[in-house]
Amino acid sequence: MWTAGRTANKVFKQPGAFSLAVIRQFRANQGVLLAGAVAYYTLLSIVPLLILMLMALSHIVPEDRLLSTLSDYLEFVVPGQSVALVQEIRTFLAQKQVVGSILFVTMLFFSALAFTILENAMSVIFYHRVKIKRRHFLVSAIMPYLFILFLGVGLLIVTVLSGVLQFVGTRSIVILGQVRSLDQISVFLLYVLGVTGEMLLLTAIYFVMPVGRLSLRHAMIGGVTATLLWELMRHILAWYYTTMSQIQLVYGSLTTAIAVLLSVEIGALVLLVGAQVIAEYERISREPIETASQPVKLEKA
Repeated sequence: MWTAGRTANKVFKQPGAFSLAVIRQFRANQGVLLAGAVAYYTLLSIVPLLILMLMALSHIVPEDRLLSTLSDYLEFVVPGQSVALVQEIRTFLAQKQVVGSILFVTMLFFSALAFTILENAMSVIFYHRVKIKRRHFLVSAIMPYLFILFLGVGLLIVTVLSGVLQFVGTRSIVILGQVRSLDQISVFLLYVLGVTGEMLLLTAIYFVMPVGRLSLRHAMIGGVTATLLWELMRHILAWYYTTMSQIQLVYGSLTTAIAVLLSVEIGALVLLVGAQVIAEYERISREPIETASQPVKLEKA
C-alpha cells in the first residue's frame, strides 16, 4: 500500500514528466504501428463478432430489441456510423437460415482474430512481463472465445437495463405540483450506463491481456484513462463527421468502411496508450520517472 501511494505521488507531483515518459515509450514501442494492426484485424472481426452474439442472444431477447440496443451503444465504438453498421448486420441476419457450418466456423475464426493481435500488441508494451513469464499457448487460444462470451453476456445485461431505463423515460413524476418528465433523466442514465460499460470492458482487457497477474487497481487506472481519452476523441469524431467531413464525396460507397476504420484506428491508439500508462506506472514504482525503459528491439530477418 505504501509503495502504491508513493507511485501515485510521483505522478501527481510530475504529471507532465509522466505524460512525456508515456509518449516516449509508446513511440519507442512503435505504438502507432501496433494500433494499425489491431485496427485492421478489428475491422475484419467486428461484423462477424456482432453477428455471432446476436444469433446467440436472439434466442433469449427479440432481435429488434437487440439491434436497437446495439445501434445505441455502437456509437461508443464507431461514432456516426452505428446506423449503417447495424443495417449491414440486419441484412445478414435476414438470411441467417442459410448460414452453414463452414461459414459459422469462419465467422468464429475472424471474430477471434482481433483479440489475438491485441494480445501480441500488449506483449510488446508489457515486454518486461513477457521476459519474466510467458503465457501458455492454450490459454492464449481459449482467451478470445472467453472474451466473446463475456461480451455476449455484457450485451444481454445492457439490453435488459436499457429496456428498463427506456421504460422509465416514458414516465413522469409530480414535483411541487408540476409534472416533470423522466425522459432527460433516462437519456442521462443511458449515457452513464454506456460509459460505465466502456470503462469496465477496458479494465477487463487490461486486467486479463497482459502476461502475469496485473493488479485490479492498475487495470482500473488504465481503464479510466482510456475511457476519458476515448470519450474526448469520440465526441470530436462525431462532430467532425456531422459538420466538416467531406469523406462521402471522396470515398463514395466506401464511406462507411473508411469511417469505421478511422474510428477503430483511433480507438486502438487510445486502448494501447492506456496500456502504456499502466506499463509506465509499473516502471516508476521501481525507478525514477526520468529513467527511460528500453524499447523492444525487433530482430532482423
